[in-house]
Amino acid sequence: MRDPAGLYDLSTDVSVPAGLNLVAALTGFADAGSAVTQLSDYLLDTMNHSVVARFDNDTLLDYRARRPVIYFDQDHVSDYTPLSLNLYLMKDELEQPFLLLTGYEPDFQWERFTAAVLQLISKFDVKSTTWVHAIPMPVPHTRPVGTTVSGNRTELIESLSVWRPRTQAPANALHLLEFRLSALGHPIAGFVLLIPHYLADTEYPLAAVAAIEGVSAATGLIFPTDRLREEGRDFLAKIDAQVENNQELARLVGTLEERHDSYMQDNPLRSPLTDIDGALPTADEIAAELQNFLAIRRNDDTNPTA
Repeated sequence: MRDPAGLYDLSTDVSVPAGLNLVAALTGFADAGSAVTQLSDYLLDTMNHSVVARFDNDTLLDYRARRPVIYFDQDHVSDYTPLSLNLYLMKDELEQPFLLLTGYEPDFQWERFTAAVLQLISKFDVKSTTWVHAIPMPVPHTRPVGTTVSGNRTELIESLSVWRPRTQAPANALHLLEFRLSALGHPIAGFVLLIPHYLADTEYPLAAVAAIEGVSAATGLIFPTDRLREEGRDFLAKIDAQVENNQELARLVGTLEERHDSYMQDNPLRSPLTDIDGALPTADEIAAELQNFLAIRRNDDTNPTA
């Protein structure tokens, strides 16, 4: 393996205190409800921050899959906005410093990228690492966003992890980082948010709130969430109004509520996703439900007074 330090450039004018918490949020894979994107954007928009390290796009990024944005002004390209993968020094609402690793999930060289992050964790004597991911699941929007917690922070797993499956699943780069850090005995917690599958392609504000709550629980950091919570209430009000006007969607939500509540009451269901016979909704059923829901949203957008 080539030197992992070749993947990033360190800022020379930023002093990083030792012993900070690291929060990692990478986009690009199954970001249901745009939870990770919203979390990253919200923290960068509301918190003071400085770039500590910039990762090399030309080495890690597949430009054909995720193209940068250009701005075209009548007859010429007036601006170019590349994607970024950076490590930031941040401060929370109480001026507590922490590190944030955010940007795109690398397309290439996962092992070398992971080794590079391990280098940075060692260099800055990072206290703990917390990462966030979000996946679509057949769960209702009328219940709190559930979480699967992984890693070696047993106190967080015992208190916050509502679904603990034994399964194979596609990995992301932060799964590999968690695996390596766990082997080193470094405190690591991963929060996988369980987002209603029919909201997976929306920007669901309460998904970002759940992500922030997980990070706060793991790190003790304090973040302002009033704006997101207000947006979440407005979003849910619109969803509830649409559900009331669509019997098929209302039946779907009602069924998901029954399964969820039975599972949370220690009913012997195998997971909050299954029905009483232990059957999962089929991919076609989920796709049909989602298409119906999105059609409602499009109609509502084009006829806002209806």
